[in-house]
Amino acid sequence: MNEKYKISIIVPVYNAEAYLYKSIGSLIGQTYRNLEIILVNDGSKDNSGSICDELASQDERIRVIHKENGGVTSTWTRGALEATGEYLNFMDSDDWVDSRMIEEMVDCLNGESKEIVACDYVIEKEQKGQQYIWQGLEPGEYTGNQLKEKVRYQLLGEENRKVSFSRCMKLYSRELVIQNLQFCDKDVRMGDDSLMVIPALLDCQRLIIMNHKAYYHYRYVETSIVHGYDQTMFQNMQLLKAAIDRIIEAKYLPQEKEDMRKKAEQEHVHMLLLVLKNEARGNPKGYRKNIRQICKMPEIRGIVKRSPITVEQMSNKLLYAVLKHPNHLMISLLRGAMLLYYAR
Repeated sequence: MNEKYKISIIVPVYNAEAYLYKSIGSLIGQTYRNLEIILVNDGSKDNSGSICDELASQDERIRVIHKENGGVTSTWTRGALEATGEYLNFMDSDDWVDSRMIEEMVDCLNGESKEIVACDYVIEKEQKGQQYIWQGLEPGEYTGNQLKEKVRYQLLGEENRKVSFSRCMKLYSRELVIQNLQFCDKDVRMGDDSLMVIPALLDCQRLIIMNHKAYYHYRYVETSIVHGYDQTMFQNMQLLKAAIDRIIEAKYLPQEKEDMRKKAEQEHVHMLLLVLKNEARGNPKGYRKNIRQICKMPEIRGIVKRSPITVEQMSNKLLYAVLKHPNHLMISLLRGAMLLYYAR
């Protein structure tokens, strides 16, 4: 096996004691051995820190960083900055990966300074089984004009993304991550990964989409912050839009910017659908008032009018209809649909 590349795997850890043995065990058991496993403990209040230290004492490839709590972005960026591998990989502390993931990703590398390899993933639901998710792009190698046309110009504004914006399930040339940390914003809590992944994809010169290799296992925890009600989601999405706008200004040529600004607005409309879903599903007392207030804001009405999107999923069609026509009947239909779906 060719193990000439050192791979640094960064795992942000916060109150994950229930999952760490399985999660980190899946990294220790990788068939590719030239690894550096960096566990960044973000001020956990449970036994996560001591478990990390225990695991490090058992495998010299594991390095533990203990830091004060600062949020997930500050945690994985700390690990990335201290990594010494030529390539970086990320895993969340409650997930796990197949044993051959790194080996088969490395087999796709050719040593270029700016390359990304992306695999697929499985959503693991404790009560509802598995759901396989494939990258939106066809498997294969993307360089030159194909990379420009398929990725650079189609990265934003799509209902189904060409490449997942999760920082996980990918292998990055180190410089693609480090040189784009400036775009990360610790105040963005939902969609924060995209602020590293988008500029990395825009800078990469070679992208490999593996052929239906669902090696990453995403643990779906119903009670996690991702799936609960977030009363600050709308404000978060506004911050996310501003951050993406900054990326466009920095990464696109002058003649490209007008089209990409529109696509960024279309991306924001898709994010607004998540905001409405969050309200209709998780805010039983205030959903109606909040949805109407958001949809009737002059700024939002302007974006929705000038940047229409195409949606195919039935749930998104209903959410989009409410965004355009936030009357009491439509909002009631949305609330009922959310209750029905999540009661299954």
